[in-house]
Amino acid sequence: MKLLVFAVDLICPLILGYACRYQKKLGDNFFNKMILNNILVVCPVVSFLSFWVMPITREFLWLPVMSIALGFVPGAMAYWLAGRKYKDYREQGAYVMAASLGNLGTIGGICVFLIYGERGYAYQQIATLFQYVLMFMFCYPLARRYETKAEGKSGQKVSVISMLFSKKQLAVVGILLGGVLQCAGVPRPEVFSGVTQIFIHFGAWTGLIPVGYSIEISKIKKYWTSLFDLSFIKFAAAPAVIYGFSHLVIKSPDMLGSLLILSATPTAVNAVVTARLYKLSLDLSVAAFIVTTIIFLTMVYPFLFFVLAG
Repeated sequence: MKLLVFAVDLICPLILGYACRYQKKLGDNFFNKMILNNILVVCPVVSFLSFWVMPITREFLWLPVMSIALGFVPGAMAYWLAGRKYKDYREQGAYVMAASLGNLGTIGGICVFLIYGERGYAYQQIATLFQYVLMFMFCYPLARRYETKAEGKSGQKVSVISMLFSKKQLAVVGILLGGVLQCAGVPRPEVFSGVTQIFIHFGAWTGLIPVGYSIEISKIKKYWTSLFDLSFIKFAAAPAVIYGFSHLVIKSPDMLGSLLILSATPTAVNAVVTARLYKLSLDLSVAAFIVTTIIFLTMVYPFLFFVLAG
């Protein structure tokens, strides 16, 4: 059943979005508004409701740190390489976002669940929540910096406050409010469990349809063969660093295995969304999303499944 939901929530909206390229009634403005709906409505609501019930115990003490590392480690590697690989700031920014943002929420969740069940899924949920912290408070400001440089405004100072506290960072408010209610011991009404699921599925469709609409096979072909170094970062270098450090501080085999899988997830849709929002190289982002997803599903995850489940 979960595999069916995975296929419906991932493949169908991408196909629908790509099909929308062949109609003329809906243009770029419509799909940009669809993305903003996710940023301004879906993400804040889901973040608020999820953090409200997130258990804060000693068992999960290292998970927030390692969850941030899931994006920061590959992002730092890509940041060092991007300036040497690309001259265009928009390509540099898209490359760093593609490395930093892994598909923890959809692909990561199902892949962890298939091996470790509900316990692994719980670890994945916490990792996903903290990736939102990384995305809104680090990736978005960095993407804006690349956008500013690309527009020839590198000498212009950008206020840190204006980067962190704009309408695109509304999910941070949801995270903080949910965390406050959790720490205060306020129980979340059971009815909100269903609301969260509805918003998650709705967000998957409204987030992936614009991605499908953005796919131009003819334009992304030039990036396919140049993304082997990104694949090495995503599937080898970063997982080795993260797993090595995790092994020093975490003893639970289930938690270690879950972190290993999550550290090797392919480029997330959010990397494409970020590129679209901040006018980075959309073609590079989409190419990274497609190439790393294919490699993960056909080679990386089957290998991890054999090793961890065997």
